[in-house]
Amino acid sequence: MNSNWFKLLMKMTKVEYGKNLLLKGMPVIFNKGGAKLKIGKNVTIKSSFLSNLVGLYSRTIIVTRALGAVIEIGDNVGISGATIYARKGIYIGENTCIGGNCKILDNDFHPIEVEARNQLLRDSKGGDSDLVPSKEIRIGKNCFLGCNSIVLKGTVLGDGCVVGAGAVVTKDIPDHCLVAGNPAKIVRVGIELNDHYQIINHGTKPEKNN
Repeated sequence: MNSNWFKLLMKMTKVEYGKNLLLKGMPVIFNKGGAKLKIGKNVTIKSSFLSNLVGLYSRTIIVTRALGAVIEIGDNVGISGATIYARKGIYIGENTCIGGNCKILDNDFHPIEVEARNQLLRDSKGGDSDLVPSKEIRIGKNCFLGCNSIVLKGTVLGDGCVVGAGAVVTKDIPDHCLVAGNPAKIVRVGIELNDHYQIINHGTKPEKNN
């Protein structure tokens, strides 16, 4: 299937997308009825193995999973073999780069507590159940998410942030910070990126542990 046929399928499921959407390989993009999935202008989505030589584990997956869920991806965003899966809402600002194999998940997929998990297994709604813990994610503009990083539910990532490779982000991060580790911690503040997502100002160390 070429990209033009796939874009036709996107329109059939009411996926909105702007001009110059570039698909390298075939992603998995699904918009549930009653949800909203909007992709801005000049967005590049890479899904084939050789489209990013960092080594993509799978095709890019962008899915709204529940009634009322929202995914909004801003203009000039690049995505490589990432999973963006929303039950509430995921908002990604313009000029943000999402590196190879990143996961952006606004929900836990299942409850943590045994009793709640067992209740979900018995729930007639299954994967559509409100028993799954979910909370919106907001990622600012001009951010860079390193390969294999994970952004979990409830995270607010400020403008101009860098997420180190393999980091797991679980909390709010102010503008212009570099975070790394699991769980991710702020290691530099006041950083600046150029148009190629290179750090041109390394900022300073944070004043205290975070």
